[in-house]
Amino acid sequence: MEALKSPLMGLFEKRRARNFFIYVQDYNEADPKTHQGLDLTTMSTRELIAKYGLSDDTVDFIGHALALHRDDRYLNEPAIDTVKRMKLYAESLARFQGGSPYIYPLYGLGELPQGFARLSAVYGGTYMLNKPDCKVEFDMEGKVCGVTSEGETAKCKKVVCDPSYLPNKVRKIGKVARAIAIMSHPIANTNDSHSVQIILPQKQLGRKSDMYVFCCSYTHNVAPKGKFIAFVSTEAESDNPQSELRPGIDLLGPVDELFFDIYDRYEPVNEPSLDNCFVSMSYDATTHFETTVTDVLNMYTMITGKTVDLSVDLSAASAAEEY
Repeated sequence: MEALKSPLMGLFEKRRARNFFIYVQDYNEADPKTHQGLDLTTMSTRELIAKYGLSDDTVDFIGHALALHRDDRYLNEPAIDTVKRMKLYAESLARFQGGSPYIYPLYGLGELPQGFARLSAVYGGTYMLNKPDCKVEFDMEGKVCGVTSEGETAKCKKVVCDPSYLPNKVRKIGKVARAIAIMSHPIANTNDSHSVQIILPQKQLGRKSDMYVFCCSYTHNVAPKGKFIAFVSTEAESDNPQSELRPGIDLLGPVDELFFDIYDRYEPVNEPSLDNCFVSMSYDATTHFETTVTDVLNMYTMITGKTVDLSVDLSAASAAEEY
């Protein structure tokens, strides 16, 4: 329904897109009858899309706005990944009645660790806040044995941290260019939305990677009354964030204040089984946290040896609520 409302597609293209969406919706990995004779583990996304004759603009929309791929490499990779990503988007869209597949915490993203802190405390976790200059300590075998701050050492068997705590166990893999704007109005042509995400596909910008615009407002308790905060971010391809981010900034309209930032992106190169250090990847340019969630799920598996099971029996959950 969402896609067919779009003015970006003509009548015939909408029909072709609808057929493709129905295939994706009905696709069940465990039921070969839904595969229509296609093996998505060997067939590339490009080949699957060609079967439905979709235009380049529609492909851009599906790949970057629905499946949330950050570049076009996915076209030559097995289609199963893109189909699963599209199903996740559709299921998320149906999950809440707000017409969006996203949820965002009131008072900003700082509430996510806050929620975890509460839950962790319930299970006996201890929080030490505002600890400066944390130094990770290792034993003679090179295994982590504690973290020292202000002369105190907290002993441990494992450390989970971001790249800034262990600079000698990470390597630089890129840079993110980012602009933060404070505004007194919503972004134009977004139905005066107080929260919005805009994804500008790389091909339409003549770039190697997508650009992301995210805006939230005082209604999310992150700004004073009447104010909006917008972020524009992309993988930096030059040393000039101002000019690189121009296509996204131009969408914002008049801004009260504009700040620019450019930061390095790192990934771990250590072997956690040898040193018991579990290092996350730096945040990338995306505004939807899909890559961050994937990183966290992978780290959980590395630390515990188990896969996080996020499947929920919705009928049991609603029965419990009624009870």
